[in-house]
Amino acid sequence: MDFQLTDDQRVLRSGMRDILVGRFSLRDAVDRVDRALWKELGEAGFFSLALPEKRGGVGLGLPEAVLAFEEAGRALLPGPAVASFLAAGEVEGAWSGDAVVTAVDGTLVPWLAEADAVQGDVSGAVALRSVDPLTPLHRVPGPPRPGRGALLYAAEQLGSAARTCEMAVRYADEREQFGQPIGAFQAVKHLCARMLVRAEVARAAVYAAAVTRDTREIRGAKLLADDAAVRNARDCLQVHGGMGFTWESEVHLHLKRAWVRAELGQRADEAQEALAAAL
Repeated sequence: MDFQLTDDQRVLRSGMRDILVGRFSLRDAVDRVDRALWKELGEAGFFSLALPEKRGGVGLGLPEAVLAFEEAGRALLPGPAVASFLAAGEVEGAWSGDAVVTAVDGTLVPWLAEADAVQGDVSGAVALRSVDPLTPLHRVPGPPRPGRGALLYAAEQLGSAARTCEMAVRYADEREQFGQPIGAFQAVKHLCARMLVRAEVARAAVYAAAVTRDTREIRGAKLLADDAAVRNARDCLQVHGGMGFTWESEVHLHLKRAWVRAELGQRADEAQEALAAAL
């Protein structure tokens, strides 16, 4: 079996990256969805990738959706992209990007105030102070609802983990101390090497789960991707030092988004219990 990306998959990934890179300002994106970008994503087929062609979709599969959401994670795309993708074909305007759709995920509802439609009961929802300024959250009362879209959240985490690894390597090559790049120091080399290993292990797990669709493999992929996104962002911050915490840098935002995503789709404690029970 050939696990290399096809030419069409590479074109899809490249096209999504071209749309997302540099298309929004992190300053301006706080607490709002960029409706123009959302519509452009819809026109590009982002939300309808897995929708059958006879229903107006692109007619591709979960592996292609994972590639697209990996790019969304790299770019820190603000908005309830996973919920809108899952609502394509169910909520009018979701597949085309004309409607922003959110959903109850566990006990959390991202982007409730910006949504045109909500899947799930949000009665009694209370606004939370989100650790991620680009992901406003509400909490609903009662027991947690089943999460949705675990593999898509894992793909976003994978994109973030790969992005912070690249950022750390680039900064280590550019930043100099004692007359040489900090990347020449053994401790920094080890940090960057561990970041790459985490990202690539998560990539293998996420891509494999997209092919098999096995529930246990999806749970494992989410656990690995969550870990890679959080730990890579922390290590990237360590490489950048104080610069990584400034608003001009996106490093700290990757960490904050990774923390939030880790609570969506599937929480670590739930996945660990389910995987342990399946052994």
